[in-house]
Amino acid sequence: MRRADGLGDFLTGVEGGLEIDWAEMPTYNTVMSLAAGAGLILVVALGRRLLRGDAVEPEGWALAFGVLGVLLSTTGLHMTLTWPLAPGGFAFDNIIFGEPSLVFGVLMLAAAYYLWRRGDRLTAAADPGALAARLAGPVSVLVFGMGLGSFAIAASGWAFTLFVAPPQEPISGAFADTPLLEASFISGLYVLVGIGAVLFPFALRTRATALTTAVGVAWAVSGVVFLLFGALNYYTHIGLIVNTM
Repeated sequence: MRRADGLGDFLTGVEGGLEIDWAEMPTYNTVMSLAAGAGLILVVALGRRLLRGDAVEPEGWALAFGVLGVLLSTTGLHMTLTWPLAPGGFAFDNIIFGEPSLVFGVLMLAAAYYLWRRGDRLTAAADPGALAARLAGPVSVLVFGMGLGSFAIAASGWAFTLFVAPPQEPISGAFADTPLLEASFISGLYVLVGIGAVLFPFALRTRATALTTAVGVAWAVSGVVFLLFGALNYYTHIGLIVNTM
């Protein structure tokens, strides 16, 4: 069994359990998951406000997007450019977590910059939703591509049984004997993100209620789960470190 968070095969057997050389195994997908979840939730929230014509404070959204963009861009860039992140292997980690985080982070930073510098133009528009759709149109090609990439990541999770927690990890480790369960959980999240991303360009172009709703639901649900799962991992990963030092 392999884990796509940089554990799994790097675990070495010792009497009474497992031991990991944590100096050689950096892992920070906790904050990446938390930031990605918060980012997805905020993108949906801002899009909903713009479509409904609700009041928007551009500077506040710029600050939120900027903070999350920095977190995702820096961690994603480091993971993407470090091959592999851990000497024990796991180059697939860089692709599964690093690259999507980097792309999402840069997109968040671009949105933050626009909202900070030109947000008043957006709020003053007669139809803010239409203006936002025109602004996001060109970059939606990249979003669409990352949606297809999310489907590929999900398929890899199922095909190669990734994301499996070792027994020494609290909570998640209880399902170590059912590898497809956690693989299906994480892969399902990537499928949800991918559905929203693939539909995103068409939702911008047509502004059809069904499409915008589907994008919003897919990203909102996956965002909430990523955020909660990232928060949970602060406990489970700390427990794993304590149990394998």
